[in-house]
Amino acid sequence: MARLVLDLTKSIEENAAAYFEKAKKIKKKIEGAEKALNDSIRKLHELELKKEKITLEKSKQQKLKERKQEWYEKFRWFVSSEGFLAVGGRDATSNEIVVKKHTEANDLVFHTDMAGSPFFVVKSEGKAIGEKTKEETADATCTFSRAWKLGLQASSVFYVNPEQVSKKTKAGEYMGKGAFMVYGKTNYIGNKVNLAVGINKSQQIMSGPVDAIKANCDKYVVLIQGDEKSSSVAKYIQHKIGGTIDEIIRALPSGGFKVKKQ
Repeated sequence: MARLVLDLTKSIEENAAAYFEKAKKIKKKIEGAEKALNDSIRKLHELELKKEKITLEKSKQQKLKERKQEWYEKFRWFVSSEGFLAVGGRDATSNEIVVKKHTEANDLVFHTDMAGSPFFVVKSEGKAIGEKTKEETADATCTFSRAWKLGLQASSVFYVNPEQVSKKTKAGEYMGKGAFMVYGKTNYIGNKVNLAVGINKSQQIMSGPVDAIKANCDKYVVLIQGDEKSSSVAKYIQHKIGGTIDEIIRALPSGGFKVKKQ
């Protein structure tokens, strides 16, 4: 039971006023304590959310590291909007490997007349390769050639059948690593620099023509030629779609970039 201590030298009104002032001070202290407690709870909640986010991000990165890579991920690659796998070389050595080891009958081989161009191979898997896939692969061949770095918007891209590509030369001539002779009719095809980077359901970073990436990736970023460094734009792309910085940088052509606002 609460006890009231009265000051007999004061009137009832004065005692009541004194208790009222004490009550106000106690109320302020309680309100301050409640505010401090709520602030502490809020900060603790924010720290827990931050910790969960960091843990989730680490888990995602670990899963990406643990994911078994497909053979074609060593090269440049994308899946066309029609579902065909297109694989391209990164340099002379990988050009050599793509053409020699991963090209079969009924595939199509794409290249440009420009030095330093990748060879791209569309894997037919026994099906007729559609015009849309040819257009997208021509764009990829152009995009990953020196055209991107030089600021060109198109290049002279052609495609041929695998049996038209050979290391055989005339007597006294020599074909260097990554270079091939092309015999017979070449089919030149319209093209343009055309690039997006996305992440598919298998958590693979895929880069290639915009329509192909849109068809296979829920999250993607469209890029155009610019003056931003690959490391800078890769951080932005990672923020938007996920993946690792290294994977994203490997997916980019040589040159500068600018993010196209969508």
